[in-house]
Amino acid sequence: MTATLERTPVAADTPPLVVGSAYSLGGASEGRIIALAAASAPGSTDPVDLAVAETLRTGYPDLPLPRAETADVDPARLDRRYSLTRVRDYPHSNGTIQDIVVMRGDVDAVLQNVKATREQRSVLRSNANTVTRRGWRPLAVAMANVDEHDAVGPFALMGFVTVCPETVQQSTDDVMSGPAVWARVNVWSASLRVQHWANVATIFVLSCTGYFIMDPFFGPTAYNGEPTGFLMGWVRLIHFTAAFIWLVIGLTRVWSAFTSSDRYLRWPSMWPLKSKSDVKNLGHVLQHYVFIKRDAPLYLAHNPLQQLTYTSVYIVCGIQMLVGFMLFGLYHQGNPFWAFIATPIHWFGVANVRLFHAAIMFLLWMFVIAHIYLVFRAESLERHGGLSAMINGGVWVRRGARPVDAPMVE
Repeated sequence: MTATLERTPVAADTPPLVVGSAYSLGGASEGRIIALAAASAPGSTDPVDLAVAETLRTGYPDLPLPRAETADVDPARLDRRYSLTRVRDYPHSNGTIQDIVVMRGDVDAVLQNVKATREQRSVLRSNANTVTRRGWRPLAVAMANVDEHDAVGPFALMGFVTVCPETVQQSTDDVMSGPAVWARVNVWSASLRVQHWANVATIFVLSCTGYFIMDPFFGPTAYNGEPTGFLMGWVRLIHFTAAFIWLVIGLTRVWSAFTSSDRYLRWPSMWPLKSKSDVKNLGHVLQHYVFIKRDAPLYLAHNPLQQLTYTSVYIVCGIQMLVGFMLFGLYHQGNPFWAFIATPIHWFGVANVRLFHAAIMFLLWMFVIAHIYLVFRAESLERHGGLSAMINGGVWVRRGARPVDAPMVE
């Protein structure tokens, strides 16, 4: 939800400020974020304090303005780009009343002093960068509880509010009302794009060489009496080399799923059905794909159906790697490691395992064909820029749109 923009009267020599959106990390409502950001001493003439307090009063009249004594306010300094404000008897959303300390200031400075997950930091930085490019200044907000011994606990990251001079906001409104109603939003990191195209290249090489190994459709053969040469050996060498490269790509993807700061790379993104609304959106996407519904829920990244599909593809590719290395180990039975890897072949038979390996290859081809079709379909119907996004990392979204997986696009 976006707070109502309000003019705030300040000193004549100070540019009036306006408050825009409040972005929450999920632990508090947008109104609570604005209320925390408005915590100030009585009589404060700070333009930010005045602007946030006025927005709280007009946009969220049911939320009280947190007040602090002048002695409880430690303003920002050149060497510490955030303020600390103690609010006494703060009413929490769960009904408890407790003293708290509010930290408000520069995003990077606040992030260095708060307790937050890697994913929360990534989301906050990404959204902060987006609003900064629009001319707004994000003010990060964090909160810490004060116990009965007057000890301040760890600061929890809550979100941020956006402020800017009124002249900048008016210029932004002029742009929004003009023909340039599309905004480019960075979504895919460089590492993911490299992994994507590396997968495309290795799967192409593996498919071509694998099909030749299954059915040598050119070159000399023993059936016509010609010398066969070492063509099959070179094809197998290329196939095995590409297989090991593919394994490295797969391992880097697994590593990034647990260590990356990009939330679209981390493992929670592989299972999108975390709530009833996610299941409902999945149904809407399915109806859109089969032309029952004209529109589908807007996602900046992958929608639930895409996420489930790509997760399934990851699993299938993992099985294909395992089967391929089982076949590779069949020719290295003198090595205990490869002999162990190839053990299932003795259970099912070489021919059956090779047939299964080839069947997965054809299954991946079917996915690639459907994937290419759906990419171009999305380009035509949704104009989302999904194809170019895997090259330059960004998608195009109408300003004012509210994606399911991101804040409103400004």
